[in-house]
Amino acid sequence: MDDEETEPVGGPLPPAESLDERVLSTSEHLLRYVEVIAAVVLVILFAIGVFDLGLQIFNSALDGSITDPLVVVGFIDTALLLFIIVEVYQTVVAYTQESETRRIVRLVIYTGVIAMVRKAIIFRTGEYADEGAALMAAGSYTLIILGLATLLIVERRTRQLDATGSQSG
Repeated sequence: MDDEETEPVGGPLPPAESLDERVLSTSEHLLRYVEVIAAVVLVILFAIGVFDLGLQIFNSALDGSITDPLVVVGFIDTALLLFIIVEVYQTVVAYTQESETRRIVRLVIYTGVIAMVRKAIIFRTGEYADEGAALMAAGSYTLIILGLATLLIVERRTRQLDATGSQSG
């Protein structure tokens, strides 16, 4: 027999994974499962919300309150809330699929825009202690909407510039 070490059948053994790497790998898999569960929960919430909105509209049509502007605003509020759920769902899916960061940011911006438009639609000055508090809230909503709109414009222009740059390059 010669004294040379022989390699095991199938080649050299892979380096042993450290405990830290195994724990991180396990936690990444666990996080993926939790993200998928969160997506399923959002789908269920959306389905329940659509069913509930349909019931609200049906009941309002039966009792004649469907012509009341406040009832209609309530429908719009519920519908916009459902759109927010869809946007959050798409964000969770984008994270799960490890989409590009720009897509995730765009989804977050859309979610913010829908949420703030919803706040603006249901805004009632009577819900605040005084006119000053209502004005402060309205000003805050306006600043947030303008900030989100600016972010959306910058994101779209950047995407267009990237698209034209990659076509000419």
